[in-house]
Amino acid sequence: MTVFLTIILVLLAIGVIVCVLMQSGTSAGLSGSIAGGAETFFGGKKKGLDELLNKGTRYLAIAFVVIALILLILE
Repeated sequence: MTVFLTIILVLLAIGVIVCVLMQSGTSAGLSGSIAGGAETFFGGKKKGLDELLNKGTRYLAIAFVVIALILLILE
């Protein structure tokens, strides 16, 4: 049982990493002020994809914590 949950935990960790890396940045700082104007001029952000990735990250993180706690209790 613990081997199965550990495999699930690793897959969830990879999923969280992928979701976080796919999200767009906040465009803070000097580089954001330079690139931010061009981003707005050339089409802006994709709100639907950002919201989907936000929800996906949230659910994957919750599942990760729950599985980690279950593994902690089983050990």
